[in-house]
Amino acid sequence: MFAAENLTVDFTGTPLFEDISFLINPKEKIALVGKNGAGKSTLLKIFAGLQQPSHGRVVIPKNATIGYLPQHLLVKDEKTVLEDVKSAFSKLLDTQAILDKLNNELASRTDYDSQEYNDIIEAVAMYNERLSIMGAHNMMGKIEKTLLGLGFLRTDFDRNTSEFSGGWRMRIELAKILLSHPDILLLDEPTNHLDIESIQWLEQFLASSSSALLLVSHDKAFLDAVTSRTIEISLGRIYDYKANYSKYLELRAEQREQQLRAFENQQKMIADTEDFIERFRYKATKAVQVQSRIKQLEKLQRIEVDEEDNSALRLKFPPAPHSGVLPVDIEALTKKYDSLLVLDNIDMQISRGEKVAFVGKNGEGKSTLVKCIMNEVEYSGKLKLGHGVKIGYFAQNQASLLDENLTVFETVDYAAVGDIRTKIRDILGAFMFGGAASDKKVKVLSGGERSRLAMIKLLLEPANLLILDEPTNHLDMRSKDVLKEAIRAFDGTVILVSHDRDFLDGLVNKVYEFANHKVKLHLGGIKEFLEEKKIDNLKEIERRAVTTECKSQDNTPSENKLAYEARKELSKKIKKIERSIADTEKEIEQLENLLADIEAKFAEGNSSESLVKEYNSKKHLLDQKMYEWEIQNEEIEQLKSM
Repeated sequence: MFAAENLTVDFTGTPLFEDISFLINPKEKIALVGKNGAGKSTLLKIFAGLQQPSHGRVVIPKNATIGYLPQHLLVKDEKTVLEDVKSAFSKLLDTQAILDKLNNELASRTDYDSQEYNDIIEAVAMYNERLSIMGAHNMMGKIEKTLLGLGFLRTDFDRNTSEFSGGWRMRIELAKILLSHPDILLLDEPTNHLDIESIQWLEQFLASSSSALLLVSHDKAFLDAVTSRTIEISLGRIYDYKANYSKYLELRAEQREQQLRAFENQQKMIADTEDFIERFRYKATKAVQVQSRIKQLEKLQRIEVDEEDNSALRLKFPPAPHSGVLPVDIEALTKKYDSLLVLDNIDMQISRGEKVAFVGKNGEGKSTLVKCIMNEVEYSGKLKLGHGVKIGYFAQNQASLLDENLTVFETVDYAAVGDIRTKIRDILGAFMFGGAASDKKVKVLSGGERSRLAMIKLLLEPANLLILDEPTNHLDMRSKDVLKEAIRAFDGTVILVSHDRDFLDGLVNKVYEFANHKVKLHLGGIKEFLEEKKIDNLKEIERRAVTTECKSQDNTPSENKLAYEARKELSKKIKKIERSIADTEKEIEQLENLLADIEAKFAEGNSSESLVKEYNSKKHLLDQKMYEWEIQNEEIEQLKSM
């Protein structure tokens, strides 16, 4: 049993939360919810032993194991995926090493009748039994099941972890934590880097896990599927209910309504009593009753109504300028990076006013198609934007692209043009950056605050086609609901790249599924799509079972060798491109230095024809090299996702 006892965290005299206490029972699955900045991540860090509270303590049983996944992770890239994930079984591997040493010693000895020889045999038996209890025979099976469930391919197992993006490295860390089977799991936004299928796998894993769980997530459907208790942090206090998140919201609303009714009834009774006292205070015949009423008020336990945090995002997209009937019209579009096929002969027509979702595993081409629409990459086939289309684009990494040294106000002020600049303070207030909050530096903002700030920049220019890539990452529940309603009320066209089922539910009327270089249209919302996918998944399981059976009968060493050779060849190709990227980056740096020297000469007044000609030539070459660099990075990203 884990316990928080009278925890207080105080930053610069303002308590983040104050004097909070609760217990976590074995195997209990708890959702930790609250607005951005309420203290959820801080509380997880305290339980993980990474931060000390200002007052109070956390009680952790002796020898208890903790698995902690933060939102942001610093990792060392020195191993392959398989080697790194195997570290979750460190005790088992240490035991196996001891056993191997003992077996080697037995093989080299001939004193079969000695006591030492018998002692070694007994030790071998003991360690074999210990390994059996630890599940050594099933270690590789567990690793494979977990990595595949989190979206990795078998060909990824022997790749170095440095070849993966930050999101995929987070999945590797999550795999290690899950496989270590700690007594308590502390997970901070684990679904931010997962696709829908991986989230569904994680749901099932956590629901059946024997570990206790303290989970921070803004994915309502995920919370409902995994947790059975909800603790909300609000205005420094906690509200604790034995219910999943959806039920908790109902119970919390009912409790507050009951509090309000009881408070109102008590206030009426107090007013009536005070009126009686005032009317009969000086009447001798009522003196006893008056004194009785005065004592009654003095002893009265006053009902308090829980204070509500009513600060909320106010978001409304500007009216959409008129556009053509088909804002996006795609026919036979194919996208390759050299010989690597990403999208193969796809068709897509998105009509004016439609709200559609792009879903599918990471690396299947969703972002590539968005880049095609944004005209950031070349492709073959036809992609036509309708007449008068104006795109508003929110990239997945939009928040990380903000200048950390600017204040909130400066960030918006630099982006705003024209009359809108006179309304900057109003806009900031609507996005909960009113007053002193507008003077905060970007570098001190939480993930949710950065996302809100990036969203402001999106609103500065009217658009009729919104392309939003994972817009809900780091947004709290209320902000997500507000964004959802704003998109629903938006009269233009919307493309949503998202893994958040609850957010997409009731918002989109078409789902485009990206898989195997193709795009498949599913009419209807995300619920209908998921119901259909469950049937597809059953068929896929049956298909895999037949394939596995055939492979078990026909698999030969030559086939294994072929698989190994394919992985080896892929690894060589990746390393070759990495060297090419490094060479290109050196060339870019040299060209930038040359251009800087020429610009310095311009500043000194030297603008001869030959110098201008050289400058234009180098500038053109730099543009070419930058384009090459982008293509190389796109190619390596696709290779690493194979």
